[in-house]
Amino acid sequence: KDADSSERVLMDMRWGLVPSWFKKDDPSKMPFNTSNCRSDTMLKKSSYKGALLKGKRCVVLADGFYEWQQHSGGKQPYFIYFPQTKDAMADGTEEDEEWRGWRLLTMAGIFDCWEPPAGGEMLYTYTIITVDASKDVSFIHHRQVGAGRAAGWMPAILDGDEAIRKWLDFAEVPTQEAVKLIQPTENIVFHPVSTFVNSVRNNTPECLAPIELGPKKEVKATPSSQVMLGWLKNSQEDSPQKKENGLPRWTSQFIHSPSPKKTSADILQQWLGKEGEPAAKKRKA
Repeated sequence: KDADSSERVLMDMRWGLVPSWFKKDDPSKMPFNTSNCRSDTMLKKSSYKGALLKGKRCVVLADGFYEWQQHSGGKQPYFIYFPQTKDAMADGTEEDEEWRGWRLLTMAGIFDCWEPPAGGEMLYTYTIITVDASKDVSFIHHRQVGAGRAAGWMPAILDGDEAIRKWLDFAEVPTQEAVKLIQPTENIVFHPVSTFVNSVRNNTPECLAPIELGPKKEVKATPSSQVMLGWLKNSQEDSPQKKENGLPRWTSQFIHSPSPKKTSADILQQWLGKEGEPAAKKRKA
């Protein structure tokens, strides 16, 4: 709440938006799923409209996301992500010729703050906005509806720092202008992955590794997959703790340390911005 409107803050939140007006004493009693929010109804449904109109916009960071294609043999998973190039993280200076790491997918989201009716810690939660699947991935959703339109949804991806800036800066960019940023993007790539990912218990680099569809299930030797495999290998070698996934283990559904954490560490340094940039506006969230 103390952040300026254009200041970027990293925050732990629970996936699945709990509206601030929810009156039950337990957020798990929400009667419907709020993990995803369809863009065509986000200004109509009370669960999202209030938070959106108040400027509670966020960006959800991820390596990528999965979609499953139905076929006679079952469901084939695909991993979908930003194109990865050696200069994906470069800003044009001579020092930035080497690849700095994976370009994170930046998905548009809405968040809200819920306080237990009886008092207690504030719970921060979010939902990911979804749009019609882009043409590049629509083949995964092979069903057709209406006048030949492919069924299927995908996250609303904010491509580039300017789109991210406009989406986050609620003081400078009003809601009606910000929602124009919510469009399908074609700047994504994908590859098939092992059905190993189909189990929610599995959370290892094998879930991302590209495979060749067919009996042998061999790794594809394409430039894109070579970048992926190199990244996975280096991550494992540099961080032995990766076997534990490096992920927080929540002891309950509540976030116990909800205070915003300001950071510019590792791969998020560029995304958060550099010191010395112009000060943000004075309006507060």
